[in-house]
Amino acid sequence: MTPALDPATQVTTEDLIRLRLSARRLVMYARSPASSVIAGVHASRFRGRGVDYVESRNYEVGDDIRDLDWRVTARTGKPHTKVFQEERERPVLVLLDAHPGMYFATRGALKIVQASRLAALVGWGAVRRGDRIGALICNGDDHQELRPAGGRRGVLRMISVLTRTFDSSRINRFASRPPPLDQALKRARRIARPGSLIFLVSDFYHLGPEFERHLTFLRRHSDLIACRVRDPVELAPPPPGTYPVSNGLMQGILALNRSSARDRYEGFLEQQQREFVGTLNKHGITRLELSTEDDVTDALGRIFKTRDIR
Repeated sequence: MTPALDPATQVTTEDLIRLRLSARRLVMYARSPASSVIAGVHASRFRGRGVDYVESRNYEVGDDIRDLDWRVTARTGKPHTKVFQEERERPVLVLLDAHPGMYFATRGALKIVQASRLAALVGWGAVRRGDRIGALICNGDDHQELRPAGGRRGVLRMISVLTRTFDSSRINRFASRPPPLDQALKRARRIARPGSLIFLVSDFYHLGPEFERHLTFLRRHSDLIACRVRDPVELAPPPPGTYPVSNGLMQGILALNRSSARDRYEGFLEQQQREFVGTLNKHGITRLELSTEDDVTDALGRIFKTRDIR
C-alpha cells in the first residue's frame, strides 16, 4: 500500500484541483473602477472592467445575483447569469517564488505548500470570473513561464507545474544562493500585459538590487498584490534556548538564551518588516500576510470585499 502523503509537506494535483470548490467563496475583484475593492491601509486603484454583454451561462453558487439574466432564466427555467467582454479577458498572473527557503516550516504547512495552495485558489478564482490565468514559477535557477490562458486548461497547466516543484531531485540541484527576486520581476515584465492583475507570492527574503525598479515598472501598468508567506518563527523569536540551524549547505547554532540575543532577533524582524511594508505602501501595492498555520482560503478572502462594488 502506498503511504499517504503528508498535506503539510506535499501537495498533489488532486488537492489543488479540489480547491476549486473553496474558490467559490471568493470575490476577487470588482467589475468596475473602485477605490476600495481591496481592504487595507491604503487605497487600491484596481483597473476597471468593461460591461459589454457577451453571453449568458448557467448560474453558479457565488455569482452576483445582480447579473442574473432574467429573460434566459424565464425561458429555460434555469437561472442564468450574464458574462461581459472585459470579464473574460483580464490576464491574471501568479509569480511564485519557490526558492529553497520556501521548503520550511516549524508549524502548519511548508511555506511552499501554502504558496501553491494560494496560487491554485487564485487560478480557480480567475477561471470563475472568465479571466485568463498565467504563471511564472521560479524554482531556483530554473523557471517556468506560462502565458495567460483561459478556462480550465489555464489553471490545470499551472497546477501541473506546481506539483512538479516538489520533485526532490530538482530541489537538490538548487544553487546554494537562490537568484534574487528582481530577476523574476524582470521576466514578469515580458509576459504581463497592461491591465493585468499580478500576485507576487514569496517570503521576500532575497529581493535583489533591481527589485524596486522592476516593481515600479509593473505597478505602472498593472495591479499588484504581494503575498508574503512566513512561518511563526519568522514573526517572533522562539522560546529561549539553543537551536540547530542550516541553509542546506552549512550548519550552525542559534543561541537565544540571553535577552540581548532575543532583542537583536526582534530588532532584525521589525526592521525587515518596516522596510518591506514601506516599499509596498510607497507604490500602492496591496499586502497579504500568510502564515504557515493559516487557512489559505480565509486568508485570501480577508483582503477582498465580500461583494462586488458597482
